[in-house]
Amino acid sequence: MLRNDLRNIAIIAHVDHGKTTLVDQMLKQSGTFRENQVVNERVMDSNDIERERGITILAKNTSIVYDGVKINIIDTPGHADFGGEVERVLKMVNGVILLVDAAEGPMPQTRFVLQKALELGHKIIIVVNKIDRPDARLNEVGDEVLELLMDLDASDEQLDSPILYCSGRDGTASYTPSDLGKDLVPLFDEILNYIPAPDVDTEGDMQYLVSSIDYNEYVGRIAIGRIERGVMKVNQEVTVGDYHQTKKEYRGKIVTMYQIEGLNRVPCDCAKAGDIVCISGLENITIGDTICDFGKFEAVPFVKISEPTVEMTFSVNDSPFAGREGKFVTSRHLRDRLFRELLKDVSLRVSETDSTDSFKVAGRGEMHLSILIENMRREGYELGVSTPRVLYKEIDGKLNEPVERLVIDVPENCVGSIMEKLGVRKGELQQMTPVGSRMRLEFLIPARGLFGYKSEFLTDTKGEGIMSSVFYGYQPYKGDIPRRNSGSLIAFETGTAITYGLYNAQERGELFITAGTPVYEGMVVGASPKAEDLVVNVCKKKHLTNTRASGSDDALRLIPPRILSLEDSLEFLADDELLEVTPKSIRIRKRTLSNTQRAKERAKLNG
Repeated sequence: MLRNDLRNIAIIAHVDHGKTTLVDQMLKQSGTFRENQVVNERVMDSNDIERERGITILAKNTSIVYDGVKINIIDTPGHADFGGEVERVLKMVNGVILLVDAAEGPMPQTRFVLQKALELGHKIIIVVNKIDRPDARLNEVGDEVLELLMDLDASDEQLDSPILYCSGRDGTASYTPSDLGKDLVPLFDEILNYIPAPDVDTEGDMQYLVSSIDYNEYVGRIAIGRIERGVMKVNQEVTVGDYHQTKKEYRGKIVTMYQIEGLNRVPCDCAKAGDIVCISGLENITIGDTICDFGKFEAVPFVKISEPTVEMTFSVNDSPFAGREGKFVTSRHLRDRLFRELLKDVSLRVSETDSTDSFKVAGRGEMHLSILIENMRREGYELGVSTPRVLYKEIDGKLNEPVERLVIDVPENCVGSIMEKLGVRKGELQQMTPVGSRMRLEFLIPARGLFGYKSEFLTDTKGEGIMSSVFYGYQPYKGDIPRRNSGSLIAFETGTAITYGLYNAQERGELFITAGTPVYEGMVVGASPKAEDLVVNVCKKKHLTNTRASGSDDALRLIPPRILSLEDSLEFLADDELLEVTPKSIRIRKRTLSNTQRAKERAKLNG
């Protein structure tokens, strides 16, 4: 049976190409909001970190009604580190809107998400967005998208996908590049005409696939997914299991059920095949589970999520300042929080270590893990984090490492320094194409070669460069890559940083702290331009004598310090250092805090 009253679509694109802004306009123009309702920009980016950084981290569902047809829309993340979110939600839909920036064209993540959609045989509507940009290249970008489709072995039908030209910010769409359009009606019409209505069996036994999990303190886990077959009712007895048979089937009951209307979840008593619904009442439900009529279990195949490539060790904070700022400081708190994160993040892996105080956490990339750390510190956790490490694999007896496809967009005069820096990091140039007044370089580079490169890249391109990468595959080990060529400035004793001490220390390198900052022995207070570490006494006071007055301190001029963000700190970390993360502070420290102990260890190594 064709459900002509329903369409399920996902919006996929590279980071910052305007997905969430387009969804805003679709909600506004479909009459989801009252005319006088005050609505935030990027209304779908609901959590604080998403709003601050301007990126989507979690895939979210909404729906609109156009011409009597309900259109379920899923807004997906564009950053490669959250690709696991995109992979699984594509199982819920029958077609996708592929968004491409009119100036940048297809980028690495565009390729990644498009490939997943093509593998599932989804119909695609291509939308060239931001056509009002002064540097827009409308016709060229259209050709680039078709080239990408041919590259990815799209079927003839997929190659004939309709192309629309939009301005997500202004809420306009048209069929020709020269026409700006007045509203999004062409896009709505194309969704109804081109994206197929779900072809479902509403008479058979109920079958439902869980594609996403939400968590609520009152009702526990909430499963979000599409009913594949039959009708689902509240209070229905069901059997739950999974496709890979990693757990035993068990009996459960559906306590509440919600349909998504606009931005709200509306309770309902029953829903039929094709509908996307949220249900609660099943205690151990996880992503990839199938729910069926009781006693009639039949699993739905679930996409295998790509493996993580980067790992860090999360441990209990054991610095001299531990327990001053956080609410959750013990290994039990840390363990519970990490295993709770596994319930909703399918691309994360957490494993125990020999020590009861530390856990290995593996994810898709540095950003994936840094968002988790940021969320934890905001919730009141204190923890210590090691340097990121890549996960190697042995294939045919040879050591292989993860390789990224890196695309860099820079002004022409920066190309030389980029090539030099990436050459040292074992990057191999694949392609070089001029894009307007800029150059686009495409590299294959080991994932570990990108650690710590972002800040260097922004300095080399004076902030004008754009870089993005996506996992390419495993290749034989490429050899040693220097982690960083600078040393650390390390605090000599525990106390408070004094202007006089900082004034003497700033001649040795770049400082990370200001006067009045509490420090402890072994804490990193700056970067040394030389390769070896230096111990500095930032707590040193100016001793008073008969001839020197304390007031002459005012003449000391301090160079403003470089305040490191969480990502900057992770990039800076050396192998013998840890990052101490608390709700109010981020500090870098040596694993061995005692300066004399470290000197002995160094002598032993050299001895």
